[in-house]
Amino acid sequence: MPRLILLRHGQSQWNLENRFTGWVDVDLTDEGEAQARKGGELIAKAGFKPAVMFTSVLNRAKRTGALALQSAGLKDVPVIEDWRLNERHYGGLTGLDKAETARKHGEDQVKVWRRSYDVPPPPLEAGSEWDFTADPRYAGQDIPSTESLKTTLDRVLPYWNEAIAPRLKAGEDVLIAAHGNSLRAIVKHLFNVPDDKIVGVEIPTGNPLEIDLDADLHPTAARYLDADRAEDLPPVS
Repeated sequence: MPRLILLRHGQSQWNLENRFTGWVDVDLTDEGEAQARKGGELIAKAGFKPAVMFTSVLNRAKRTGALALQSAGLKDVPVIEDWRLNERHYGGLTGLDKAETARKHGEDQVKVWRRSYDVPPPPLEAGSEWDFTADPRYAGQDIPSTESLKTTLDRVLPYWNEAIAPRLKAGEDVLIAAHGNSLRAIVKHLFNVPDDKIVGVEIPTGNPLEIDLDADLHPTAARYLDADRAEDLPPVS
């Protein structure tokens, strides 16, 4: 039966600075690189050898995946990048300091934007500093100007069905190096997590989440490889 590992990127510079990052292409900190390497060591210890790695087009996810593969001693693993595995688009909050935003709009409103399932932040203004419409990585794509977790799932799920699920159904082990919200979308889908519960699911940075799947891609077991710094998991039915 196939195994899937979900790996959230290590700490980024804007994680450290407590800013809303979304689609902005910031790099890993030294700590983030160390987390990625530690993730690779845990992957090797688990005997996991993916046939392919999927990742987003953002460097913090790509570098985390590459460092993990290198640390695990896994060479020549094909890497497939796609923007649909990007972090959630934070719209008009992009680039803002989270504490300052809470003072300006109120903690309750910011909590709704950050943690509700289907309420997105205000849209990103066209032509603003973080307008991604001219980015060649998204040429020809109908990209969003803001996203909730629900709309993040709406663009992750078709990619899962068309690109990732067929590899797993063929019996291949798969590694996905991506982001907190794109990975939460996958967890919601696989574990059938209710809308009001997924907002409480947090995936730690750099800690590989291994999921054993049956032939229909239903989880049969799941565990964080670094049990000392793991979050709670949805129950496996």
